[in-house]
Amino acid sequence: MKPLRILLVDDQALFREGLATLLSVRPDLQVVGEAANGLEALAQTARLDPQVVLMDLRMPVLGGVEATKRLRASHPHVRVLALTTFDDDADVYGALRAGAVGYLLKDVSANRLVEAIHAAARGESVLEPSVATRVVAEFARLTEVAAPAPLVEPPVELLSERELQVLRLLASGASNKEIAAALRIAEGTVKNHVTNVLGKLGVRDRTQAALQARALGLL
Repeated sequence: MKPLRILLVDDQALFREGLATLLSVRPDLQVVGEAANGLEALAQTARLDPQVVLMDLRMPVLGGVEATKRLRASHPHVRVLALTTFDDDADVYGALRAGAVGYLLKDVSANRLVEAIHAAARGESVLEPSVATRVVAEFARLTEVAAPAPLVEPPVELLSERELQVLRLLASGASNKEIAAALRIAEGTVKNHVTNVLGKLGVRDRTQAALQARALGLL
């Protein structure tokens, strides 16, 4: 199996070098390039065709949010995973609206980061637990203020008890591996449950599942 192709985007050269060294010891990952700002990221993506881009958000020339938006428009198959120092609401919501599939802080553990990269490559949403909680809370606040209709009609099929357990853990930001450990089931079984949950809720990814579940009163 070929290693995942990774592009590192951060204006701090020392951080990029450290991250490249950390990831280079993994046979399942290959750092194919680096960029110091959003414009360089767009050029490097076009040249190197990475599968996952680890994107800082606050950079000179062109910031990560706008770079993510442009990258997703020009290379929709490339997954962007925000990796930044800050977790304020403007950064979080800006990155997710721009098309990032995940949002992690730079103090994340090496194992968690590697898991997140693989999850992002599969198209799964990966959120820092504190970020996931705030995203759901913000959606709840907007729902109370604007009283919008649910995103979709309530699912015809009811979620099973196990699927509800998976959904609650998913909404907290847990990865498939962490859900499997918490429920003491195989990771492959978790993946099947997640697929079923997304299908029953009529959504495409884990972030939308968490928001939809809140709108439908399932959490």
